[in-house]
Amino acid sequence: MSEADITRSGIGTAPNETVYRHFGANEAGILGNSLRWVCSMPAMLGAFLVSAVFVLKRSFFVDPDMWWHLKTGELILSTHRWATTDPYSYTSAGAPWMSAEWLGDILIASVYRLGGLQGLEALLIVLGGAVMLALYGLATLRSGNCKAAFLVSVPLISLAAVSFNLRPQTLGFFFLIFTLTAMERFRQGKQRAVWMLPPLFLIWVNAHGSWIIGLGTVVVYLACGLVGFQAGDLEARRWTNSERLRLEIVLLLSLAAIPITPYGTRLAAYPFTVASSLPISLANVQEWRAMPFDLISGKIFLALLIGFFLAQVAFRFAWRLEEFLLFLFGTAMACLHVRFLMLFVPFFAPLAATVLARWAPSYNRAKDQYLINFALMAGIVIAMVHYFPSQHQIEEKVASRFPVHALQYLREHPVPGPLFNTYAYGGFMIESGFKTFVDGRSELFEQTGVLADYVDIKQLEPRTLQVLRGYGIRSVLMGRGEPLLTVLAASPEWRRVYSDGVSELYVKQDAGDAPTQVIAESLPAPTR
Repeated sequence: MSEADITRSGIGTAPNETVYRHFGANEAGILGNSLRWVCSMPAMLGAFLVSAVFVLKRSFFVDPDMWWHLKTGELILSTHRWATTDPYSYTSAGAPWMSAEWLGDILIASVYRLGGLQGLEALLIVLGGAVMLALYGLATLRSGNCKAAFLVSVPLISLAAVSFNLRPQTLGFFFLIFTLTAMERFRQGKQRAVWMLPPLFLIWVNAHGSWIIGLGTVVVYLACGLVGFQAGDLEARRWTNSERLRLEIVLLLSLAAIPITPYGTRLAAYPFTVASSLPISLANVQEWRAMPFDLISGKIFLALLIGFFLAQVAFRFAWRLEEFLLFLFGTAMACLHVRFLMLFVPFFAPLAATVLARWAPSYNRAKDQYLINFALMAGIVIAMVHYFPSQHQIEEKVASRFPVHALQYLREHPVPGPLFNTYAYGGFMIESGFKTFVDGRSELFEQTGVLADYVDIKQLEPRTLQVLRGYGIRSVLMGRGEPLLTVLAASPEWRRVYSDGVSELYVKQDAGDAPTQVIAESLPAPTR
């Protein structure tokens, strides 16, 4: 053996130098692989999905309920207490109420403390982007084809974006996809992933009531693996004894986590209350209405379903029993309530990606153009930073949808109360320190009977004025053009004292100058 051979083999080299070279090469290899993965085409496609979320959500179009979630989180952070009675309205004050999504509320409030409205805008984009990346990853995992997963994810953005708002339900959306991913990995033999589910459910039950769907998903996977059969295009794969035992332990641990809340088991019962005893909310709140097939989202939903079933008839794809049952469940629930598009999207995406994988070419790492991918992703990041809305732009967006100026008028010119407000303004009034007639906590107001009265007033039922008198209403704040305002404008008893491009404020003429109730509380207005 030559000296050169001895040197190459490490013989004749100092031990420390040999070890250094060995581990240095390994670390360099790991770093190189990580950089290639970050700059790969699958990562670049994911960046495009995040950029699409940015384009859709940079306008800060938030759900009106976001504001009372924010206030709830602020109160918990400042008092270290969880509400047991209604602290926000005068119509249901003292009625039993839980901050059922308190953990999500704390997240929203914490981000607001750190970054104000811009921080909330960043959180909105981060949550939406995380959901789309998780959905893309789930579809890739099931189909084995990142290109097919991307092609499916693009049209699904418009449906998923319905749930991209600053409410804890977005967290529930993400947690559901995480659960499906863990179960799919378990089906593919990667069994460690399911051990993440019990701590996930501990977080989930305190963040949003959709945890029951995630738990049901685990149950469906477990039950469908108890038998094995092949029936046409459906198959059930029997779990091995070790797999079944592991899933049963995970399910039991997840169930044990459910009562660990500030409210004990009462919080676990919340989803069942919402689903079973709120007929007025289901009939009148927009997100609980049936799929609107006359709107673009309904048309996309229908087109995706038709395309999927045509492909199934033509090519007879084989499906596992559990994934097909979940798909049917998600489809049925989305048809019943548009809110449940958050169920259809993750149940549908893996199946649709598997169908498209028949035609989409597989990713070839050897042909990847890492520099081009990096340049495209860098361009996306630069564009997002450049076009990120300023504090002033977000404030203008808020003022264009919510009664910012009307509430400022109320602070400067107190009017006689009680004040009747439109449903969509309730959350913003809570965050601004005002008591509400009604707000987005529809389950509370339905149980106290207030929501039924509000619906009668909103729809100008014959008893409208009688209901207003019954509550002693002396002032009304609603959005421009709402039907009740037309009635008040024609009545000699009512006078319009404020109006802008967003809202109008009417005061009853016989109320006198002395207010019967202080409308604005001493709570500080949010810094904007």
